[in-house]
Amino acid sequence: MDNRLGSRCRASCARAGCRRLRWRCAIDSYQLSNWEKETTGVIGAPAASWRLQSARSAQSSQSSHSTHLNPTTERTLSTEPKCPFAASKHTAAAATANAGWWPKQLNLKNLHQHEPRSNPLGDAFSYREAFKSLDLDAVIEDLRALMTTSQTWWPADYGHYGPFFIRMAWHSAGTYRIADGRGGAGSGLQRFAPLNSWPDNANLDKARRLLWPRKQKYGQKLSWADLMVLAGNVALETMGLQTFGFAGGREDVWEPEEDTYWGPERTWLGDERYSGDRELENPLGAVQMGLIYVNPEGPNGKPDPLAAARDIRETFARMAMNDEETVALIAGGHTFGKAHGAAEPAKYVGPEPEGASVEEQGFGWKNSFRSGKGIDTITSGLEGAWTKDPVKWDNNFFDNLFGYEWELTKSPAGAHQWTPKEASAKGTVPDAHDPSKRHAPMMLTTDLSLKVDPSYAKIAKRFHENPQAFADAFARAWYKLTHRDMGPSTRYLGKLVPKESLIWQDPIPAVDHALIDDADVAELKGKVLASGLSIAQLVTTAWASAATFRGSDKRGGANGARIRLAPQKDWEVNEPSELAKVLSVLESIQKDFNAAQTGTKKVSLADLIVLGGAAAVEAAAKKAGHDVSVPFSPGRMDASAEETDATSFAVLEPTADGFRNYLRKGHEGAAAELLVERASLLALTAPEMTVLVGGMRALNANAAKAPHGVFTQRPETLTNDFFKNLLDMNTTWQKSATEGVLEGRDRATGATKWTATVVDLVFGSNSQLRAIAEVYATDDAQPMLIRDFVAAWSKVMNLDRFDLARR
Repeated sequence: MDNRLGSRCRASCARAGCRRLRWRCAIDSYQLSNWEKETTGVIGAPAASWRLQSARSAQSSQSSHSTHLNPTTERTLSTEPKCPFAASKHTAAAATANAGWWPKQLNLKNLHQHEPRSNPLGDAFSYREAFKSLDLDAVIEDLRALMTTSQTWWPADYGHYGPFFIRMAWHSAGTYRIADGRGGAGSGLQRFAPLNSWPDNANLDKARRLLWPRKQKYGQKLSWADLMVLAGNVALETMGLQTFGFAGGREDVWEPEEDTYWGPERTWLGDERYSGDRELENPLGAVQMGLIYVNPEGPNGKPDPLAAARDIRETFARMAMNDEETVALIAGGHTFGKAHGAAEPAKYVGPEPEGASVEEQGFGWKNSFRSGKGIDTITSGLEGAWTKDPVKWDNNFFDNLFGYEWELTKSPAGAHQWTPKEASAKGTVPDAHDPSKRHAPMMLTTDLSLKVDPSYAKIAKRFHENPQAFADAFARAWYKLTHRDMGPSTRYLGKLVPKESLIWQDPIPAVDHALIDDADVAELKGKVLASGLSIAQLVTTAWASAATFRGSDKRGGANGARIRLAPQKDWEVNEPSELAKVLSVLESIQKDFNAAQTGTKKVSLADLIVLGGAAAVEAAAKKAGHDVSVPFSPGRMDASAEETDATSFAVLEPTADGFRNYLRKGHEGAAAELLVERASLLALTAPEMTVLVGGMRALNANAAKAPHGVFTQRPETLTNDFFKNLLDMNTTWQKSATEGVLEGRDRATGATKWTATVVDLVFGSNSQLRAIAEVYATDDAQPMLIRDFVAAWSKVMNLDRFDLARR
C-alpha cells in the first residue's frame, strides 16, 4: 500500500467533511487507481424520425458506450487527491452489471416484474372498481372538445387532433404480436422506453401531453392505457366513423416490460431479424427495429409496392390480421391526417425523449426547423395527406388510389413517396395550417401495395365500390386491433362493450347450471383416483390444460377445456394417444356424475380435469406422509369447436415446456431460457418456478415419461428428493452421447445414478436458482415444499379464472 496515497485520500475526505469513509480510504487507498477504459458501442441515441435513426446510429455508437474494466491495462495513480465516493461513477448505475461480465448468464429478472412495491396505487386499489365509478359520458365529451381545441405549443393539423390521436392509439395497440402475446395497448407501455422513443413513435409524446389534463381530471378512475385507446375511438367518431365499441379495463404498469424481445439489432431501423429468403424471426412482427409495422417507403427504403406487400402480409398476420382486416386498417387509417416531413430530420431534429436533456421534461424530437411545429413539423420525413378532407371519414382514399396513376417522387426531407401524374390532382388537398395553400394528394409505397398486390387489390376494389362494407370492416378491425390483448370479453368494462361475441375473443359459454359443492368435489376426487389413472397422468393432463395460459394477452388456460379440441389435442407435447386415454376416462366419470343429478347441477370437463390434478397432488403428498388440501373453485365451462379458432390457437403450442422437461429438437441451446420464458408467461416468480419444477419431477410428470430429472426412488410421491439429489456432492455430471442429456455419476464408483437435462441442472449451476434449491433441499424442507408447490400449482390452475378475482 502507498501510505502517501492514503494520507492524500484522508486529507481529501477531511476537506469534504466525510468522516464515515476515512477508515476505508486509509485501508483501501488502492481504490484511487484509475483504470483505462475499453469501450464498446451500444444502441445509438435515436433521433426525430425513422429516417433519421439509421443516419445517427453510426455517430451514436461512437459517443455512447458501455464501460468495462480492462485487467491488462497499466494502473496509474492520480496526482490530485479526490474522494473516490464523491463522483457518480461510483454509483450502482455506473458499474458494470453482471450481464456485462457474463453475457450468457440466465436472466431471471423477467420473473420479478411489476412487483406490488413498484405500484404507487398500492395493493388495495382495484382499477376495475374505480373504472365502474367513472362518468364515461363526461370523459367522451371532454375528449370531443379536445379534438378541436388547438394548442399553440403543438397546433392541430386542419384544426383537429383526431388523426394525431388515432396514430397514438394505433401505435399503442400495434405492437401486439401473436407468437408470444406481448405488446399491445393493454398496459400503457407507450409511456416507457423503448416504445416512447421508437422512431415510429416520433412526436407521440405531444399527443400524450395533450391528454394529460384529461388524465389529471379523472385520476385513477381512468388508466393511461384506456385513455389512449378511448381517445382514438372518440377521434374516429368526431370525424364521422361509427365505431364498433369500446371496452375499458386496461390497467397501467409502472415500469417497462423487460421480458419483451424487440429484436437483436443494436441500431435503430436495423433489420438483422431477417434470415434466408427474408424470413422474419419469431416472435417479432415489425420489419425493422423501432417500427410498429413496415417501412412505408418499402423494404429497407426501396420503393417497390409489390415487395412491400409481402412485408405487409407477413407483419399484419403476425399481429393477428388477415388480408381483409389489413386492407381496411391501412386504407381507413390513411383516410385521416397527413405525414410530416417539412425538412431533413438529421439536420433539424434532436434526441428522442429518453435521450433528451432534463429540461425537456420528457419531450423529445425537438425541431429547430423554423417554428418546429405546425407547418414546419418533422416526424416520419414523409410529407402530405392522402385525401381531400383529412378530418372526415369517406371513401376518398380509394378514389385517389384507383383514380390516379402514381409516380415516384421525394418529400422535402428526401423520403420516397408517390404523387399523381395527372395535373388535375393538384390543389385538391387543403394545407393543414395555411388556408391559402393547397396540394396534390400523396401515397406511400405501402399504400400502392393495396393496388398492385392481386389479393389486396380485389378487397380494396370491393371496399371502393361498397363504402358501407369498408366502414364496417374498418370499425371491426380497429376494435380487434385495440382490444386483442385484453383476453376474454368477461374482462371488458363499460357500457360501450358490444354484445356480439367474436371468435378472436376465444369465447367460452357462460355458466348455465348449478355448480358442484364440497361433497361433490370429494366424491369426484374419489372416483378419479379409483379410475385406474396414475398420479402422473392426472398431473400432466391438468398441467397441459392450464399451462397454455399467457399472461401477456390473457389467452389459453384450463377454462374451456380446449385441450380436448384441435389443435391442442394433437400437440406433440401433450402426447395425443396418452391424452386421449385420460380424457376418455374423465369424460366417462363426468357423464356418469351428471346423469346421476336430479337438478341442474353439473360438472364440466374443464373443472374435472383441474380437479383430477388436485386429487393427484393430494394423493402424492399423502404418500409422502402429509395431508394437504389443494384449493379448488368450480365454474369453468367447456368451449365448442365452433367457438375455437384452431389456426389462432396454434400459436399457443409450446415448443418447450421445462416443467414437463419437454424440448423440441433444435432448441437445445436455449433450454433454460425457454423455461424462464414459459414461467414468465405464467406469471411465476423464481421460487414458484423452482418448486414447480422440483415437484413435477418428483411426481414423474415428464413428457413421454422421460426419466430425466426424476431424481427419486419413489416417483409420484411429492418429496424434496429432486433438490436433495441435485445438490448431492457424491454426484458428478457430464454430457452423455445423447444431445441435451447429461449423466450424473457416482463420484466414487463412476456408476450412472441419474440422467438430466440442462433445465434440471440449471437449478444447481445458476447461483440464484441454486440458492432457492438449497432452501428446498434441507432436511426440514419437506412440509414447506408441499405447501409452496400446492400454492404455485393452484395459481397456474386459476390463471384464467378472472371471475374469481371479482368474487
